[in-house]
Amino acid sequence: MKRKIEAQLQAWMNQGADRKPLLLNGARQVGKTFILRDFGNRFFKNTVFINLEVNLTAASFFDDNITPEKVLRYLESSAGERIIPGETLIILDEIQSCERALTALKYFCEQTPEYHIAAAGSLLGVAIGRERYSFPVGKVETMTLHPFDFEEYLWARGKELLDDEIRHAYETMEPLPEALHREAIELYREYLIVGGMPAAINAFMKEKSFIDVPSVQSGILDNYIADMAKYASNSDSVKIRACYHSIPAQLAKNNKKFQYKVVQKGGTATLFGASIDWLGQAGVVLKCQRLNHAYDPISVYAELSAFKLYMGDVGLLVAKSGLSQETILAGSGNIFTGAVTENYVAQQFAAGGYDLYYWENSGIAELDFVLQKGADIIAIEVKKGARVRSRSLGIFASTYKPTQTIRLSLRNFGKKDGLQSVPLYAAFCI
Repeated sequence: MKRKIEAQLQAWMNQGADRKPLLLNGARQVGKTFILRDFGNRFFKNTVFINLEVNLTAASFFDDNITPEKVLRYLESSAGERIIPGETLIILDEIQSCERALTALKYFCEQTPEYHIAAAGSLLGVAIGRERYSFPVGKVETMTLHPFDFEEYLWARGKELLDDEIRHAYETMEPLPEALHREAIELYREYLIVGGMPAAINAFMKEKSFIDVPSVQSGILDNYIADMAKYASNSDSVKIRACYHSIPAQLAKNNKKFQYKVVQKGGTATLFGASIDWLGQAGVVLKCQRLNHAYDPISVYAELSAFKLYMGDVGLLVAKSGLSQETILAGSGNIFTGAVTENYVAQQFAAGGYDLYYWENSGIAELDFVLQKGADIIAIEVKKGARVRSRSLGIFASTYKPTQTIRLSLRNFGKKDGLQSVPLYAAFCI
């Protein structure tokens, strides 16, 4: 299945003498291993793949001398094939399990840039914080792979032409033909259930049925819990799980700001702050920080102690919350679907490389998302249905004069008095 990161991988491959080793980060099971192996098969004569978590013999190669010459000789011996500059892609998978392999990337950068070496790690940020890693700062090129965004999901569903029409409608702000608009809404609701995890998409595509999707998602959620035990102490693991399990309840509140008392009576940032950081570093959650003001640059006006937490994948939120598939497909007025919609939008923006912020004005008004693209400030209000009455967007627009003012809803494309109406299914266009 086609992924947007492929263009970045090809650019990295063609950098020549300035190329650094690649470090591909991302949550577990978002497809890092698959994308690297597929990339190697399509663009290189051969691929040497080493899983450092499973192949302990290969991991031991890095115990002593980690000069590239010696490591390459060992890897050739382990793989049983020659490693040739410009022709071979070396993949070191689960690199977070081998501290010295991560350090070795520095020497590959300095001494042998002619080799294409790519490493992948699911819990790299967590592992580095927990262990005494010598991270090769400035010596690696880092990329992050997210779950499929909705555009990639359209590609997977064979809807490239519909995707082209959506992008054209966004550029012109002309409504889609009603039949295409309805089809896109149906696919959007489908995506809310399936989400962007490759295994869940494959389960759905196999039979074009939702039946097997929840069991796949349940397995992914269970693996996240297992990682919390594996990469945290017993006491920390309990706190991390408590924060993680509270996310649906946090999003169900009228005020979706994360509250430690929802996790545990008397809970505080001192008790649970590190747990939130763990979940973010693992890619399990997305953090959206509150803005006191929205001037350029908006990051300096973020209030670090006030934030919302979203699940990294909307399908996993639906599975974890227990919201029925029928409720989503029918587009009913269930209150929690508003939280699901916000989570979906947060996921699309995170996949697009945006830092996530929301704005609140002393409890009087709240805007769901504020983005910055270059010097441009983009104000975004999210509505789960076609009813769009709200005054918060107007208050924000009159106060800060953003470059773009967008309302995401189930309404078709349109523009009036500077306000852009963008369907929820087109959030990836922003």
